[in-house]
Order: sequence, then structure tokens, then C-alpha cells
Amino acid sequence: MSPIDDLIAALEPDHPVREVWVCAYWTAVWTRYLGLASTLRDECPGHPSRPVEEAGHLTDKTARELCRLANSDSLIEASIGMAAINSMLPRVKGEEVNAEELLVERSAGRKVAVIGHFPFVTRLRDHVETLWVIEQRLRPGDLPQSEAGRVLPQADVVAISATTLINHTLPEILQKCRQDSFRIMLGATTPLSPVLLDYGLNALCGVQAADPQVVIRHIQEGAIFRQVRGVRLVCIER
Repeated sequence: MSPIDDLIAALEPDHPVREVWVCAYWTAVWTRYLGLASTLRDECPGHPSRPVEEAGHLTDKTARELCRLANSDSLIEASIGMAAINSMLPRVKGEEVNAEELLVERSAGRKVAVIGHFPFVTRLRDHVETLWVIEQRLRPGDLPQSEAGRVLPQADVVAISATTLINHTLPEILQKCRQDSFRIMLGATTPLSPVLLDYGLNALCGVQAADPQVVIRHIQEGAIFRQVRGVRLVCIER
């Protein structure tokens, strides 16, 4: 089974779908709770992105039916599926934990690989021995995905964007990591489920919607993550 299949299998009983929002940067699904995921789209030069096949009828489905979209080879459908999975996960109690602070703590003086160009990578560079950033959309200093096989076996700490669940690259990435490395998944797409800890991740840093209406207002108006209000930062560790 894949990580997505195992996440779905571990969910609570099914639930009706209240609302679905596919916004510029974030997708939200409201079932048991409000779940978020990054909005990814297939890039087809000269053509529009692939449509959501059953757009207009998603609220006619159950939560589990939407969750299964996470396996879609359409990135936008997979985004909806991941938001649906997050909407069904039990709420995690405890203090708020900032993923950047946890990463800095674990990375000080070590070799670090980051999958995805997060806003904090410039600040992180000041605390580590070596920093590699692997990204599909390259920025200055980033490495292409083809370099993962060379870089990941050298890394003491690996920070993985949860969008790797949407584009289905997570299993391949984990296979390239050293078994003794500290592997952390982060981003609002991150499912806060112990299922992923069983796949070799040491920590999961995601969000929960503390005030769904406030979250929805922000993402509908085009907010990027640092602008979104009404969310609570949560980390769980193995």
C-alpha cells in the first residue's frame, strides 16, 4: 500500500462533505473539520490545466470518496484529496510548535537537505554546515530533482515538503534518505497522522484550522501561508 492508501485506511468513519474551495494557493475541504492542502496544478504550456472531472458535484460525495482523489494523477484533484484527508484527521492537542524553530534546533552544524524552496531557507543557511535545496521550479542556488540521489544520502537532516504527497514523490525521496537521518515533513498539507511516522518520518509539522471561517476568508482572497489567520501550528514527533 502507498502512504496515501494507508492514511485513508486509518481514518475515522465516513462523513458528509460540507464545502470545497479550490483557491489560488490553498485548497480547503470541510467535512468533519476543515482541512487544507496546497493547490498544485498540472503545467501544460499553451493549454489550460486539467479540469477537476466532477467539479460542481464534489459536495455530493462522501469524505472518503474525496480522499481517494489524493491518488489522482491530476495535481489539482490530488490537492483536493489531500485537503479531504486532513479534514478527517482527529485534532491533535498540545502546544503550538513552529516548524522552522524545530528544524533549526535539529540542524545546527549539520548537513541539511530541504525538498522544496521554503521561505526560511535563507535563515536556515546561517545555522547549518551544508544546505542543499531541491526544487522543481529552480531559484538561484537550488538543485534540480535529479540531484536528490546524490544529495539525500549525505544529509543528516532532511526537510520534506508535504506537497510530495500530492505529486506522489514521497516514497522515492524516503528511499534515498539515510536511515539514521532526521526526516521531517512540513507545510500546511502535512497530515498529522502517526501513519506517516511508520513510513520513516521522525516529525510532522502541519496546521489545524482553529477558526475555519477566518481561514476560508483569507484563502478565498488569495492569501499565501504567512497571511492566513485562524490556523494553529502543530508538530508531532516519533
